Amino acid sequence: MKASVENLEGNEVKLTVEVDGAEFEKALQAAYLKNRGRITIPGFRKGKAPRSVIETHYGKGVFYEDAINDVYGETYPQAVDETGIDPVDHPDVQIESIDDEKGITYTAKVTVKPAVKLGKYKGIEIEEVEYNVTDQEVDEAINEVLERNARYVAVNERPVQEGDRVLLDYSGSIDGEVFDGGTAERQTLDIGSHTFIPGFEEQVVGMAAGEKKDIHVTFPEEYHEESLKGKEAVFAVTIHEIKEKELPELDDEFAKDVSEFDTLDEYKADMRSKMEKSAAERAQNQKENKLIEGITENAEVDIPEVMVEHQIDDMLREMEMQYRYYGMTLEKYLEMSGTTMADYRSRFRDEAYNRVKARLVLEEAAKAEDLPVTDEDLENEYQRIADQYKRPADEIKKRYAGNEEAVKAGLKVQKTIDALLAQAKMVAPKKKDKKEKKENKDNAQ
Repeated sequence: MKASVENLEGNEVKLTVEVDGAEFEKALQAAYLKNRGRITIPGFRKGKAPRSVIETHYGKGVFYEDAINDVYGETYPQAVDETGIDPVDHPDVQIESIDDEKGITYTAKVTVKPAVKLGKYKGIEIEEVEYNVTDQEVDEAINEVLERNARYVAVNERPVQEGDRVLLDYSGSIDGEVFDGGTAERQTLDIGSHTFIPGFEEQVVGMAAGEKKDIHVTFPEEYHEESLKGKEAVFAVTIHEIKEKELPELDDEFAKDVSEFDTLDEYKADMRSKMEKSAAERAQNQKENKLIEGITENAEVDIPEVMVEHQIDDMLREMEMQYRYYGMTLEKYLEMSGTTMADYRSRFRDEAYNRVKARLVLEEAAKAEDLPVTDEDLENEYQRIADQYKRPADEIKKRYAGNEEAVKAGLKVQKTIDALLAQAKMVAPKKKDKKEKKENKDNAQ
């Protein structure tokens, strides 16, 4: 096999592959052996006709298609390695010539990974980030755990109040006609949760157990069901039961119930520790993101459209998994929201472009820095993944056994980010408001 490459416009190349007659003959013979059992020739038992007879009967090229597929499947990856190109899409293959004795020549036009021109990527200026965990934030996190462990006790002797949980029947109608999806029996509703149509829960307040009442509401203009948008409706409501939220006592017994600690002080200390770790990780991630943004902005790269489209495909697969987790499909969401797939894909285009550019630029920076990835680095990474998914490290190693180079490439990029972050110029942060405070508690519980 001989391979040569020609650069075309943009990020396309044309790969020319020549396979000699001997190799093509092997492929033809393999195709004959594979297919002869399905071929019937008069005068021969099925599967016993010689190749020459079959070729005479059906034509010289009877086995060409399978032979070409075999030749391509074997030689294209070899040609890619030999020429050093880095394809990012499927090639457009054309047969240029074919002959039993001379062999076969084919071309493959394919989009390749673009060249990246790095700008300034060392000494990037980054705003210092620090998130301090306050006593108030720890108390708020503890209170959220209290809320999650609340119990509800029956209080049917008084009317419904804000914060109560009620058991009710309802039947909705518009202009006297009951509409689909507007009826339920013995439905649980937390008053103040705002899970029902605006105005509904407010009118339940003050009702007594056993009481029936018509509640008048107007569906929002942006309601997901087209036929109900902006419509005035009446819900016939019956209250069966009223329950009041009762929070547990914030004491050592509570700490024992919700954690592995014996005292409330120990539980609070652990909560603070987790929140501080989460805050430190968030600060680190934010600094890394700013570094990557700076490096990416300073670099020049002509990104092929196909790479952006593939990235959008990956992002949509992630969205599909999230929707399925909540019992819905992406197709159903698009139908409910009245959005086309083309419109939905367009929402992700800018983010997909930025992700692709950042990845290409970081790979180029990693190549420029050429930091070594040791066996110890690889072992530590497998252990990190094992800890994250709570699986044995040996199991993780087996899972990545055929993909070790990709793991090493990822480690090389991360080591490059760490090194460049250490070289970054940290500057004083600008004053900011109190947004994002609650995010310090992410994963703390």
